[in-house]
Amino acid sequence: MKRSLDRRRFALQSSALLGAGSWLAARSSWAEEHDIANKRLVLLGLNALARAADMNYFADGHRGAAMVSAHLLCVDNQLEDAAAARIVELFDLNWASTKLCQTFPEADPDPDAIDKIGAALMDGGQVLREVGHNAIFAMLAIKGFRILPEAATPERVQGICRLIGSFKPWRDVDPASDVDPPPFTDAEAASRYILNEASDAIDRFVGFGQGFAGHMLTFGQSLVEMAAMGDVEWAEGCRTAFRKYVTVTRQGPSPDDRKIADHRPSPLRPVDADYWKRRGDHALGIGHVFKYPYGYYDLMRRANDPSLAEQLDAKAYHVF
Repeated sequence: MKRSLDRRRFALQSSALLGAGSWLAARSSWAEEHDIANKRLVLLGLNALARAADMNYFADGHRGAAMVSAHLLCVDNQLEDAAAARIVELFDLNWASTKLCQTFPEADPDPDAIDKIGAALMDGGQVLREVGHNAIFAMLAIKGFRILPEAATPERVQGICRLIGSFKPWRDVDPASDVDPPPFTDAEAASRYILNEASDAIDRFVGFGQGFAGHMLTFGQSLVEMAAMGDVEWAEGCRTAFRKYVTVTRQGPSPDDRKIADHRPSPLRPVDADYWKRRGDHALGIGHVFKYPYGYYDLMRRANDPSLAEQLDAKAYHVF
């Protein structure tokens, strides 16, 4: 599945620059101040993703994915100065200076880096692996390397491929016949499908935590985004695994599942500066606080459905 340099450049431009270029140019002082223009969070995230397999693959992989997601959340949603500054501060207070994010030796980029990550994802891609994190992390690594192609060194690429291969089969049931998402290349229809499934999951899991709804957003969005970047084979190669995840999520909680207190209703959302100002300095968990909203707002833009947006916003505090 080789891709030409021109196609890669087009994917980079369409997924990273078109959504942010004019805005970053107009607000260059803001971007430089908050490490967005130099893509520092992307590099830190790629370092963490590449090192996670040698540490705690699950938790540390989440942390790396969170940093790439946070960069995209800031850029794609044009977060105001105070929000972006606070997000960067949270990473500096928690993970940026740890071993997880340390730099790698300089080396020439691997010209086949993205294809190798795609191949790692497709090695058992139809199997549902730990809530779809193999696809989520693969997409963020691919997107990160397209934003920072010079970071795609052999050592980082090998580490990320090993991370993708670390995820174990999880509730790998046969998918229900009525679970049939639209093609992921139909971004509007697929995004609406995923958001509706997430909305139903929020209602279904009230009192049991919102991990199923949150990962419906991140797993589904990763496949829509891969298709949008031109990696249709890899996105569709994960279709069966995603159908399995929807099937499991529709089953809802079991009576003996652990109860988890719901979030209190709040009008604040992750695109608001006050949301981040009120978050404690060390209240990041393993990074869902960044990954969930990135997936949510990306899907919402693609869905282009004001009624669905209004419906979901009314209950989104459960996830955020």
